[in-house]
Amino acid sequence: MLVDSLNPNIKHLPEDILYHLSLGTESHDLEEMFGDVRYVCMGGSPKRMRQFAEYMLKELGYVLPTGTSLVDISSKSDRYEMYKVGPVLSISHGMGIPSASILLHEVIKLMFYAKVMDPVFFRIGTCGGVGIPPGSVVVTEEALDGRLRPFLEMVIMGEVVHRPAELDEGVANTLLTMSREDDGFVTVKGKTVATDDFYEGQGRLDGAFCDYTPGEKMNFLRKLSHHGVVNMEMEATAFAALTKKAGIRAAIVCVAIVDRLNGDQITASKDQLVAWQERPQQIVSRFILSDLNYESIRESRLTMRQVSSSESIGKSSKGRINSF
Repeated sequence: MLVDSLNPNIKHLPEDILYHLSLGTESHDLEEMFGDVRYVCMGGSPKRMRQFAEYMLKELGYVLPTGTSLVDISSKSDRYEMYKVGPVLSISHGMGIPSASILLHEVIKLMFYAKVMDPVFFRIGTCGGVGIPPGSVVVTEEALDGRLRPFLEMVIMGEVVHRPAELDEGVANTLLTMSREDDGFVTVKGKTVATDDFYEGQGRLDGAFCDYTPGEKMNFLRKLSHHGVVNMEMEATAFAALTKKAGIRAAIVCVAIVDRLNGDQITASKDQLVAWQERPQQIVSRFILSDLNYESIRESRLTMRQVSSSESIGKSSKGRINSF
């Protein structure tokens, strides 16, 4: 099924400028550039999403010509970074619901204009665990807001609007099967709370302000755990609600970098954090590889080599830069 547009207004625009992606319907041939996309992977950090693109380059067996490298397609926007590796888009969404929602609007429209068929969206990130050891991977089964409600609350033209924050159960269950006994870490499934703030919104004691006691904080975290919550972050409800509204299958896979029941500070070393952040990438890459058949991978390799053999950065038919 093609990604459809639920906004009739954009169909009458002479040109739709995807401002934060540095793309446009007239300046770029979006179908030629992105029509083969099947998986859209998002995460907060630009560096992390470039690393994921490089990781998928190796996992899919692509070989770039000597002297070439992946190119940030949205480099002129100065907001997000986006890389394309065959059927995989790897994009940074920034931190928090506002930043993630801006990106989601434009990427969903990109899928519409590129006539992408049944893509799967993933959020790959870090989180604070609730009752699970640091380094554990969490596959979200339900996204909740800070009041434990399963929807995204928005104010649109002065009115409060609630959008269901639902993820695809089938994709989540398949991701769970991607874990292996020899991984060296556990992968669990549970509820995720998305807050509007890293400090007070998540009940931390170490922010600039704190108007609650350590005991009240622990009662809050125990309440979350009793409700089936295993982690907290700051994007899940927006990611789930907007993909649900667009009819796109989506899942969230995060690694816990602290167990909030044992403290607020993130004390792991930088090397340890880097190693942990690769774990959700491994789970998602296994899903992608299992979902792709050998023939589609082979065809993607041929396409990449054909384009790259003539020029390291291909140009779209309208003269703008394409990237693989």
